[in-house]
Amino acid sequence: MALIDTIISSDDVRSRQRMLKFAAKRYASAIESNPDDYDALYNWALVLQECADNVNSSANSHTKDALLEEACKKYDEATQLNPALHDAYYNWAIAIADRAKLHGRTKEAEALWKQATKSYEKAVQLNWNSPQALNNWGLALQELSAIVTAREKQTIVKTAISKFRAAIRLQFDFHRAIYNLGTVLYGLAEDTSRTGVLVIGNEISSNELYSQSAIYVAAAHALKPNYSVYTSALKLVRSMLPLPYLKVGYLTVPPVENPVAPHCDWKRFKFVLNHEGLEQIHDDEEKTNDRPAIRVDIQDIVSVKVCSDLTLPPGPSIIIDTINGQIFLGQFVLFHFHFMYNVHKVKKTELPFKLTKKTEIRT
Repeated sequence: MALIDTIISSDDVRSRQRMLKFAAKRYASAIESNPDDYDALYNWALVLQECADNVNSSANSHTKDALLEEACKKYDEATQLNPALHDAYYNWAIAIADRAKLHGRTKEAEALWKQATKSYEKAVQLNWNSPQALNNWGLALQELSAIVTAREKQTIVKTAISKFRAAIRLQFDFHRAIYNLGTVLYGLAEDTSRTGVLVIGNEISSNELYSQSAIYVAAAHALKPNYSVYTSALKLVRSMLPLPYLKVGYLTVPPVENPVAPHCDWKRFKFVLNHEGLEQIHDDEEKTNDRPAIRVDIQDIVSVKVCSDLTLPPGPSIIIDTINGQIFLGQFVLFHFHFMYNVHKVKKTELPFKLTKKTEIRT
């Protein structure tokens, strides 16, 4: 309790601190009565962690670190009593990561980032359907990669990329993971450009990595165009986009007025995908055709699914569910594209990483 008393803050925060101190006393009393009460230990840790969030790290880094360290001890005790408490591992990892940030680029920070990645890994093992934990795991690996030796760095960065991709696969509209994937690819492009060493196994050049980074930043901006961080980042990488579009290819489409028309009525048209949507474009010789063009705005998309149906022409097809109905597109082999985007409870913004800010999900 003495640590909580040392926090200096505004009147509003002081009022909240009094409530937190009262809660901490209540949980401490519950533990005295029942040392095996893992819920009380977990909630006590959450209280200490919130108290730490209210501390100005630049002025009182020692107090903040001490509160976070105490919170970590409570999470440790809670998970020993209940090893299946995945929320405890998740928030424990966040507390460890916050401690690591206070230690800068030191050996102590390296050890803490490694601890954080292990806690996120445990949280994901207990709750595999958690894009937030996967996203944060990727961020912790990204921070760790900035401290370790050059020999270790690329392996850690590639692992971080895999975590962001896994988060997006679980929640395809998870704009934060999409943006973070863009930043880690940008950092990898910088390293590749500086060293001249291509990404192991894939032989991806720095220009290709810059282009991939720009695509993900553009996708995040398409999902949240009002986010100033995404807007600033897009300005930085816009010139790196595969111009003039993210992807270009051909799709076979039915008449607009009859999506289940006979196969002979389906026509092959050129389509382009950018950060605003998917659009059919006409070549000069096609402009005389009165057939209306298809356009799908990103914000109107509900889901995208691969399908195979006898009513559709032979070959792979997709169904795009939009707020205005379904759109059927066929034979998309030449058209490799991703529709990605989401939102969840956020506690605060992460530290800058090369491109601009990364974002961390917290509970």
